[in-house]
Amino acid sequence: MSVAAVAAVAALTVEGCGSDDAAEPAAGQDKIGGTVTVFAAASLTETFNELGKQFEAAHPGVKVVYSYGASSALAQQIEQGAPADVFASAAPKNMQQVLDAGDITAAPSTFVRNRLEIAVPQGNPGHITGLADFGKTEPKIALCAEQVPCGAAAQKVFEVAGVTPQPDTREQDVKAVLTKVTLGEVDAALVYRTDVKSAGDKVVGIEFPEADKAINDYPIAPLAKAPNPATAAAFVDFIKSTQARPVFTKAGFDTP
Repeated sequence: MSVAAVAAVAALTVEGCGSDDAAEPAAGQDKIGGTVTVFAAASLTETFNELGKQFEAAHPGVKVVYSYGASSALAQQIEQGAPADVFASAAPKNMQQVLDAGDITAAPSTFVRNRLEIAVPQGNPGHITGLADFGKTEPKIALCAEQVPCGAAAQKVFEVAGVTPQPDTREQDVKAVLTKVTLGEVDAALVYRTDVKSAGDKVVGIEFPEADKAINDYPIAPLAKAPNPATAAAFVDFIKSTQARPVFTKAGFDTP
């Protein structure tokens, strides 16, 4: 890995996460405007939708367009040349993948953290009490695919707990896993705490102690080939700002 890449990895820290609200560009800089395309982890859907409206209101004429999905899939799309201005990942690993490909010039910053929680349908028909139930064959279980951040975090907590999971299905992102629970197609799933909150009364969340061993850092960065670099930089600054923080906190994210 190059020296520049190593330095950028080290920048996946809390620095910059509590910056002041995004300011207008200084004299001589490009004006904020037009469309900004944001590739973001599926677990950011609700918060980024809300914050996008706030950003648009603060910058008349700006349009925020999102592409949500598994961070691993989004990283691959960026590497393949998909036009995007900003990448917000649910794990440093996928941001590193984009960084190593030379698609990021500014150092990424961690802006929120998230942790897993067990989600069960209302009434808990599978009588799920904890992580050990994921090692049984009787309940129907849904997990994220192992290559996506929520799946990697799940694998880590199972290793800590000494549980070999017996999933009936593995999905490509956390929202697909959550849907299995809300539709009553499975008895339990591992999703992020924020997804349990976003589902409201459609699911019940069960916390478990091993979740503390697999907390996901979410880094964000403007992309090197951003079609709208000025607005991309402004959007990233806004996401890291004190103005955005209450939205993330309400949704269940931890802020660094």
